[in-house]
Amino acid sequence: MSILITGARVITMAPEQGARPISADILIEADRITAIGDIGAGRADTVIDGRGKLVMPGLVNAHMHSPEALYKGRYDNMPLELWMLYAYPILGAQTLSPRLVYLRTALCAMESLKTGTTCVTDDVYESPCQTPDQLDAVFQAYEDVGLRATVSGHVVDRPFLDTIPFARDLVPPDLCAQADAQGAADGAQWLSHCRDALARHHGRAGRLNFMVAPSAPQRCTPDLMQAAMELAQAHDTPFHTHILETRVQAVTGQEFYGETLIAYMKRLGLLRQRTTIAHSIWVTDADIDLMGEAGVSIVHNVISNQKLGAGVAPVKRMLRAGVNVALGSDGVSTSDTTRMFAVMHAAGLIHNVQTPDTDLWLSAEEVLQCATLGGARSACLGAQTGSLEPGKKADMIVLDLDAIPFTPMNDPANHLVYCETGSSVTHAIVNGEIMAEAGTCLRVNEAELLAELRAELPAFFAAHEKTEALNRQFEPWFREIHKRCHARDVGVMRLGHEPAWGRA
Repeated sequence: MSILITGARVITMAPEQGARPISADILIEADRITAIGDIGAGRADTVIDGRGKLVMPGLVNAHMHSPEALYKGRYDNMPLELWMLYAYPILGAQTLSPRLVYLRTALCAMESLKTGTTCVTDDVYESPCQTPDQLDAVFQAYEDVGLRATVSGHVVDRPFLDTIPFARDLVPPDLCAQADAQGAADGAQWLSHCRDALARHHGRAGRLNFMVAPSAPQRCTPDLMQAAMELAQAHDTPFHTHILETRVQAVTGQEFYGETLIAYMKRLGLLRQRTTIAHSIWVTDADIDLMGEAGVSIVHNVISNQKLGAGVAPVKRMLRAGVNVALGSDGVSTSDTTRMFAVMHAAGLIHNVQTPDTDLWLSAEEVLQCATLGGARSACLGAQTGSLEPGKKADMIVLDLDAIPFTPMNDPANHLVYCETGSSVTHAIVNGEIMAEAGTCLRVNEAELLAELRAELPAFFAAHEKTEALNRQFEPWFREIHKRCHARDVGVMRLGHEPAWGRA
C-alpha cells in the first residue's frame, strides 16, 4: 500500500527544519515515510492532491484518561481533590463491562482522530482494579478506530486516605473505616498483570503499546514504584506518573517525606529519561534542576490545570533546564475535550500572564514542538513518530489552507496554534493508512457506536448518582484539607499567591 501527497506545504518538525514550511511531495510506502521532496507524479495506490493543503505531523496527546469520557461536562468549580471524590470515587465505584469500556475508549479515539491527533498516551484506571478483559477492550477500540496508542494499567497500592495530607486528622473515624475497607491494589498482582499485558499487547498492530503507570509517588509504595521502573526499563516503555499537580501535593512531599516529591523520586532512583511526569506545576528551582539533569519528560495539561484551579507549570524554565515537554488533554472530565488544537491554543496563551518578560513566553513553534515530537519522546516513540522524516512511521494530518482558520494566511505556525480548531483537517494518516477523511472515521461506524453508548448511559448514570451521594460525605473534610494546604508555604511562587514577575 502506498500513498503519494503532491504539491503540499509541509511542516516537518524535524530538528533542523522545525515549523518552517517547505513545498514538497511526500511518499508513503507501507507504514513509513520513504521520501519528502520533489518526487513527481510517480505511481502510488492513493494520490492526495496537496495543492492548497498543509501537511504536518499528527498531534500527540501525551496524557489522557479515557475513563473520564463518561463524565465529560458533568463537573465544574472543583479542585482536584474534591473532583476525584466523584470521578474516582472512594466508595461504590462501578465495575464496567468490557463493552462499555470499549465504547468509552472509542468515543475518545474518534474525536481525537477527526481533530488531528494521531497518537495518544492513555493512562487507564479502572475501579477497583483493571481486569484483563477491560484492558483488551481498550486496545481493541484503538486498533479498530485507527490511532497509535500507548495504554497503561494505572495503579494505586496505598490506602486512599494515606495519600492525602491531614486526611487521617480530619475525616471522621466512621468514614475512615469505610474508606479503609475498600483496600488497595496488590502490587505483586498488578506487576503480573503488566507482564501479561506486555506479552499480549505490546507492539500490537504495529502501533499499540503498553506502559507502566504507578499513579504517583505518594499513592504507591516505593517497592512498587521501583519494580515498575525495572519493568519499564526491560521493555523500553515509559514510566508514567503524576507529580505536583496541586498545592495539596506540594504540601504532601514535605508532610510525608520531608522533601519535595521530585527530590523523593530522585532518592528512589526514579528520575530517568523514560520517566514522564504529568503536570509538574508546584516544582521548586531545585526540582527543575534535578529534572533537567535526568532528562525527564513532563506533560503540560494546561486546560485541565486551569479548570481545576491547580496552577500553571513553569514550562519555559523547564525547557531551558533540559526537560522534554509534551502537551496533554488530561482527563476528559477536567478538560472536557480530547482536541489537541484547543490544548495548543491554551498553552500558547497562558504563560503570557505569568511574567512581563516576553523571553519567557512560549512561541508558536515551541508549542508545536511540544505537541508533536515532544509528545512522541515522552512515550518513548521519538525515533518512530512526532516529525515527518524519511524512515519514520507515516503519522500525519492534512489541513485545508482555504478554510477560514487559515484565511488570510500569515504565519502558518501561528495559525495552527491560535486559529485552527481541528475543523480544517481533511485527512488523518496513521501508520501509513488513511484512518479519517473529511470528518469521517473510515474504519468504524461512528453513528452506530455512539447510539450504542447512549443506550448504555441511563443505567450507568443511575448507578453513578448513588455513588456520588456516598462520596459526598467526604466533601466537607476534603474542602478543609484544600484550605489547610493552601495556607502553607510550599517554597514556590505562583501568580495569585505571591508576585510571579520574572518567572514563567
